[in-house]
Amino acid sequence: MSKKVSILLLLALSAALLSIPFLVPGTGYVSLVAFIPLLFAENIATETGMKRFCWYHYLCFLLWNAATTFWVCNATVGGGIFACVANAFQMSLVFGLFRWSRKYLKGALPYLFLAFAWIAWEKWYLTWAQISWPWLVLGNSFARTTSWIQWYEFTGTLGGSLWIWAANLSVFGLLMSFRSGRWKEFNPKARFASIAGIILLFLLPPAVSLSLRPQDPEETLDVFIAQPNIDVYDKFGGHTQEEQNSLLLSQLELAPADRPILLLAPETFTNDVIMNDVSASPTVERFSRFLSGRPFSGLLVGASSWEYVPGKERPSQTARQLSNGTWVESHNTALLMSAGEPVQTYHKNKLVVGVEMTPYPAFFRPIDDMLGGVMGRCIGDGKASSLVFHSQADSMSVPRAIKLGCAICYESVYGEFCADYVRDGASFLTVITNDAWWGDTPGYRQHLSYASLRAIETRRWIARCGNTGISAIIDPSGRVVDQTRWWEKSILQGKIGLSDDQTFYVSHGDFVGRICIMMFLLILLGTLVRRFSSR
Repeated sequence: MSKKVSILLLLALSAALLSIPFLVPGTGYVSLVAFIPLLFAENIATETGMKRFCWYHYLCFLLWNAATTFWVCNATVGGGIFACVANAFQMSLVFGLFRWSRKYLKGALPYLFLAFAWIAWEKWYLTWAQISWPWLVLGNSFARTTSWIQWYEFTGTLGGSLWIWAANLSVFGLLMSFRSGRWKEFNPKARFASIAGIILLFLLPPAVSLSLRPQDPEETLDVFIAQPNIDVYDKFGGHTQEEQNSLLLSQLELAPADRPILLLAPETFTNDVIMNDVSASPTVERFSRFLSGRPFSGLLVGASSWEYVPGKERPSQTARQLSNGTWVESHNTALLMSAGEPVQTYHKNKLVVGVEMTPYPAFFRPIDDMLGGVMGRCIGDGKASSLVFHSQADSMSVPRAIKLGCAICYESVYGEFCADYVRDGASFLTVITNDAWWGDTPGYRQHLSYASLRAIETRRWIARCGNTGISAIIDPSGRVVDQTRWWEKSILQGKIGLSDDQTFYVSHGDFVGRICIMMFLLILLGTLVRRFSSR
């Protein structure tokens, strides 16, 4: 077998192993060895002086991205291709940086540099990058193997990324010692320590996970989730907004009216909300009439909203100007309504690049203007802000005012951002979404599973409402307590627990990411010193 064929087979194997946890439930453990074939392929390329290996490792990452996130093309072909190509390119840059470091660093140091660089990149993706697609953060591999990662309440998802790299590099190092013959030079104690250390690395985190279970809640709240199952590709032509309102209300009327209950409806359910006068919206007006006879109920519903700003000067980088000179700003909004209370609003912050927002608008907005305005221009609130559910109940079991965090669609992928809701006082979390754009593909199942990670990190109950599914109630251990089916008109009723406690992750933030950034920068600095001192 030729060298190129061997390398291609190894890269294909790595791409397959990296993809399996995102496609097959309960297979997160596969990620603990998924990078080993890629590392062997890189080692062969280095030993043989292979040219242009960058194209080979880029192919590996492209296959991984395509196999797991191809479904984005159902919503936008160009966006889906760009997401796969650009995300794989960034992964390849990180790996290329590792290959560059091998010229100046010896032993295990370049491999440690690779792990720290990768997690530092994930941290940047999750926190600061405006062109951000953190769907394949390594720690997400365990989203459907949650019994292994209850310790995410301390480390967050990047703790899983660190575990994956530690396991892969440890096994790879042991196999390389066999291959090079160095294993024969180890004394019995060193051999035992090597194997015992790897076994411990694989077994200790799941064992710790078994000992961690959240406390049962002292207080609960009833929730009622309406899944109207409206085809998004027919939404703006096949049904009027009034008809959609009637459909949703026919479901909500089935909810109990004699006790405190939160009603949930999907993301972007209506598009007739003007932020200058929210109460004037026909949808808001009709829902308000419905709630007036339900003093115990609150309704959380999504809206595509607009705000008109008069004046000559542009109010924001992404505002659009109408023919009459007025500026208009758009939002992806959550509305929380209760009888006798003003409507509360929250604008989605973590926006989908291109579809909802124009990244780095000072640069891209003029380009988008020349193209006729093809990019989204939504504006967020700037931070994760909790909403307050006001109930007129006199029951002592449920507080009069309950804070909740509402992650709108894509926001549920961002761990530390969702933790901000809890820092702001949220007693439980909600997710409202509309995953119908992707069709019956792995996309909506992956999206649901990421809510389980947020539940573990924050130890909060989560009520999730999807237009076409899957809607679900998730407990603080990440277990889906109840759920609807995909592509069915459904309702889901249950109880969620309330909590004021904060996990270590919520209290201290993403310390794993911060440490990895620091270590990445230190090793990078050391590599640069060696690079220039060797001249």
